[in-house]
Amino acid sequence: MTDAHAADDLLRLDRQVCFALAVTNRTVLTIYRPLLEPLGLTHPQYLVMLALWESSPRSVRAIGEVLMLDSATLSPLLKRLETAGLVTRERSSADERQLDVALTDAGTALRTRALDIPPAVVDTLGVSLADLEDLREVLWRINAAARAAAEKESRR
Repeated sequence: MTDAHAADDLLRLDRQVCFALAVTNRTVLTIYRPLLEPLGLTHPQYLVMLALWESSPRSVRAIGEVLMLDSATLSPLLKRLETAGLVTRERSSADERQLDVALTDAGTALRTRALDIPPAVVDTLGVSLADLEDLREVLWRINAAARAAAEKESRR
């Protein structure tokens, strides 16, 4: 293949959105790891805590929906957070089939320490907050389009 064709090759690795997203995901998570370690959280646990800091208590199902995680992935995360004393899991009084997750006092207090994480990530990445907000909006549009395509395909 000539250099002229190489630049136009749609199958070049550096032209693949999936590759750029995968590498970016791994790279950005390496920035979060040392920031979350003092809080005793992994990145997936941090996401659960973010959901609960927005609204607690929440049902396991509601947490799964907001984080787009299935219960098989979410249950071990919640168990570890409960063992760490950050959340409680109890059957709902309104519906015994539903498991509610609530922050403990320690889980609520951890939010104050977590406030330092977003600015540290922005600082480490060396891009403007506006750039990151623009990127987030584009990623959410891509996620929505991909979910819609998957739903359309599943109905066939």
